[in-house]
Amino acid sequence: QVQPVESGGGLVQPGDSLRLSCAASGGTFRSRTVAWFRQAPGKEREFVAAIRYNGVPTWYAEPVKGRFTISRTNAKNSVSLQMNMLKPEDTATYFCAARKEGTILSSESTEETAYDYWGQGTQVTVSS
Repeated sequence: QVQPVESGGGLVQPGDSLRLSCAASGGTFRSRTVAWFRQAPGKEREFVAAIRYNGVPTWYAEPVKGRFTISRTNAKNSVSLQMNMLKPEDTATYFCAARKEGTILSSESTEETAYDYWGQGTQVTVSS
């Protein structure tokens, strides 16, 4: 088992950057695909980005492509989400999720049901 723990959220202005981190507690991310999801008030949780256990490939939701970058440092047992050119519509609670050890299909990578362990979330607010 592993418990993802998110950090790095905050209040920023449109166009700013923010970096979220997800650390593995009680276990390791080394053999796990890890993803970020987000949930805005009144909306369903949605996929943001994912990275396979070996770092390749990565997957992104269309609204964040070209602005967000997911990366992992297995030595540090962590996954980061670099968010650039933030927009008000990026405002949400961001959740880190880890899959059980092993491979993942591309078709699964964007689905909540593919991930077994979830963090408590970190709030990102983009407002002027």
